[in-house]
Amino acid sequence: MTPQITAFCHIKKNQVFLNGKRIFSTGPEVDMREFVKAAFRNTGTKYPKFFKMDDYSKLGFLAAEVLMKEVGESTIEAKSTGIVFSNRHSTLTTDQLFQDSIQSDDAFFPSPSVFVYTLPNIMAGEIAIRHHFTGENAFFVSSAFDPDWHTFYINQLFESKKISACLSGWVEMDDQSLEAFVYFVEKRKNQQNESMQHTVEELNNLYKINDK
Repeated sequence: MTPQITAFCHIKKNQVFLNGKRIFSTGPEVDMREFVKAAFRNTGTKYPKFFKMDDYSKLGFLAAEVLMKEVGESTIEAKSTGIVFSNRHSTLTTDQLFQDSIQSDDAFFPSPSVFVYTLPNIMAGEIAIRHHFTGENAFFVSSAFDPDWHTFYINQLFESKKISACLSGWVEMDDQSLEAFVYFVEKRKNQQNESMQHTVEELNNLYKINDK
């Protein structure tokens, strides 16, 4: 049985899309960091630690929260659910913030709370803790979202029975823009939408669906 994409979320240009439909937005005049916070509050989730995360982790965490409310956590095996993410700049924005904190010899105040987020898999770790996922956890850096790699890598995990489901996608943020394209893929009997198979073609289609 081919793994199926059961839900996908796209966040960009101050808009949140779930399965291709816009579910939240603010005007372009709203700072993108404030947009992420507002979008998270809109989910109704009570999770104070969210507001202590770096911006990049907030974005990925938000996308995961939107998706898991749609998927329904009672229907999956958390212990065999993996997380596979990628982006272009790793944690460069957070790295720069940490560098600023140690730049001056006269004001040398390295922050552990910032330093912890200079590892890209910390975002995945925050999501894993929140949803109790203990399957495969991997992070890759590439110049753009790579459906070929995601399809190959994740389908191999399914073939080797290392996972029964996976949260995957692209989470990228810098000082100018943000984008998250995150989807949930699983092998489940009686799939509701057999057309959304985990293939390169399908991922390309879903990634572009909100380009208008």
